[in-house]
Amino acid sequence: MNGTIVKLALAALLGRRRFWALVAFPVVLIGLTVLVAVMAGDDEFGWQMVGFLGYPLVLPLVAILAASSVLGPEVDDGSIVYLLAKPVNRHAVAVSKWVVAWITTLVVGGGSVLAAGLVVEAGDQAIGWFVASVVAGTAYSGLFLALSAVTRHAVVIGLLFVLIWENVLGSIFTGVAWLSIGDWGVRVGHEVSSALDDPTNLPWAVLASLAVTAGAVFFAGDRLRSFALTGDE
Repeated sequence: MNGTIVKLALAALLGRRRFWALVAFPVVLIGLTVLVAVMAGDDEFGWQMVGFLGYPLVLPLVAILAASSVLGPEVDDGSIVYLLAKPVNRHAVAVSKWVVAWITTLVVGGGSVLAAGLVVEAGDQAIGWFVASVVAGTAYSGLFLALSAVTRHAVVIGLLFVLIWENVLGSIFTGVAWLSIGDWGVRVGHEVSSALDDPTNLPWAVLASLAVTAGAVFFAGDRLRSFALTGDE
């Protein structure tokens, strides 16, 4: 990991309008959770917003914005060429970018899930969802970083992946859970709170999450090593 690259990634993340979108996500999630709980007169209804909106949508959306913000703009405007002209290991660049996206995803995405759960006094369920968010957020940030290294349309592709594969198809076909980042996180969170589902087995969930994260970050570094401003890229 390279400290200078981390600072550059933080500057790219905090200095763009996407930062305000990141801030809006936890505010909206917590606000809707409280609103639903108050209107229904029961914290249980508010708590359902965490599993319905917070974990499956807010968390991956934060990961998409964070990962695309730390790398995507440099690819878009061509400044990545100047960065890669320096004698810096390309995989160190990818790891540094991923660390910033990962921490942002856990703090903003996972933190908002935890906060929304604690607001409605969900207890161990909130902790379970937070653990699930840590696992899923780690893999999501790696995957979306790799997408940002490949295409300028990483945000659109990431949204389609989350909406279609992770949510629509995942709710229809139970077998998708074995290849779903969100379900891997839920399985690990199940160890903390039995209120969470048990879609797959624990060893697979842990190993698959680690494999996707490591593979995606390595791929991003490899892509940067062979990067050239040609064609659509």
